[in-house]
Amino acid sequence: MERFMDEARRAAQNSKDPNTQVGACIVNQEKKIVGIGYNCMPNGCDGQLPWTRSADDRLDTKYPYVCHAELNAIMNKNSADVKGCTMYVTLFPCNECAKLIIQAGISKVIYLDDKYHDTQETKASRRLLDTAGIPYEQFNC
Repeated sequence: MERFMDEARRAAQNSKDPNTQVGACIVNQEKKIVGIGYNCMPNGCDGQLPWTRSADDRLDTKYPYVCHAELNAIMNKNSADVKGCTMYVTLFPCNECAKLIIQAGISKVIYLDDKYHDTQETKASRRLLDTAGIPYEQFNC
């Protein structure tokens, strides 16, 4: 397990986000990595969109534009599907990523940090994962 979280941590280092670097690693039942991703702007948009966290206009922040690590790991998969795989991620998934995880058929989430534990988005994420029967656990170093 530590090897896969290390891969997620390494992926996070590729993020250009000055505040929050997140990485994700998808592992199949044979313990082979099938997808890796990190939070970044969509292809072709790098350097043209803001990385700021707050502004008077939400469109001047990163939030409407950034692709999360979980999305990129699923999109970057190197196998036919990720059904039944485990996702290792450096930050607990938001509600939007929880929906992607469920729809992709990922069967378990192992996360490193849960710094947004009390936000509405993270509460919604836990509710989604619980309802879908997808277990999640914090990685123990």
